[in-house]
Amino acid sequence: MDRKPKALALLSGGLDSLLATKIMLDQGLDVEAVHFITPFCRCSRNSVIRFAKEFGIKIHGIFLKEEFLDVIANPRYGYGSQINPCLDCRILMFRKAKEFAEKIGADFLVTGEVLEERPFSQRLRAMLLIEREAGLEGKILRPLSAKLLPPTEAEKRGWVKREGLLAIRGRRRNQQIELASKFGIKDYPNPSGGCLLTDPAFARRIRDHLKHEGKLTFKDAILLMIGRHFRINGVKIIVGRNKNENERLLIMAEQHQIPHLMVKDYKGPITLILDEGDPDIIKEAAAITVRYSDAPKNIPIIVLYKQMEKEEEVVVRAISEEKIAHLRV
Repeated sequence: MDRKPKALALLSGGLDSLLATKIMLDQGLDVEAVHFITPFCRCSRNSVIRFAKEFGIKIHGIFLKEEFLDVIANPRYGYGSQINPCLDCRILMFRKAKEFAEKIGADFLVTGEVLEERPFSQRLRAMLLIEREAGLEGKILRPLSAKLLPPTEAEKRGWVKREGLLAIRGRRRNQQIELASKFGIKDYPNPSGGCLLTDPAFARRIRDHLKHEGKLTFKDAILLMIGRHFRINGVKIIVGRNKNENERLLIMAEQHQIPHLMVKDYKGPITLILDEGDPDIIKEAAAITVRYSDAPKNIPIIVLYKQMEKEEEVVVRAISEEKIAHLRV
């Protein structure tokens, strides 16, 4: 080549991806990185930004929204332990990375994947499936496990020295932690990280949503991450848990003209009703709102029901603990 080989690293911010990127830098390659962001990602971008600044690499952010949500609703290759469509998610990310690599003239991709670290997506068979579906056979280098995997195009062409790559396998991270110390990488998140879709409680919310709605929009994704969730006769009720959530729910209610409730004369939550105003559902939702407010629980309380310009008063007592348990999502 009449120029340095160029690698595009998929940089999540986790330790493995930071190490893989640093190994490529140490081999003297031209490296740029892409950081994928999804609505359900809990990973901190601080480590990505600091790493890029410290080692002088250009980082690009790509936000996966509708396409990613469609993958969650209808994954071709199914889910992992919860509602995490890891294979389909990786295929989508690699396809996007391939498009971006072509745009910036990158010759191959680099990831921090470790063989058998994740049982669903990082088995050899799964890795090869993902490569094939993304149209990237032989073009994804995994430096941490490369010596356990078939040689990639980058190795065959001599762009990367195979002897400088590693043979890490499994879920133990001792080798990665030692390597981080050697490289002077101190700022990396806990491996329990990253994706809300692997959290059992949140996965239950997603399943409930898909069961009733059949699809997932960006508005749905935002609301699924806020508040306490209940269903009354199939209608979703969302109750804020703190000041920040109440403010966010109120903004969503006003932007999308969603009916909502608040207790009059007492501090309490904002409650959204994701349906038109059935009187029985409004009363039940109002009773839930009182339950989570500062209002007395044993006397009738006034709750304000608002929908666009319309405002009504609903008088209810707080719902019982026994009843609320049956409504919780």
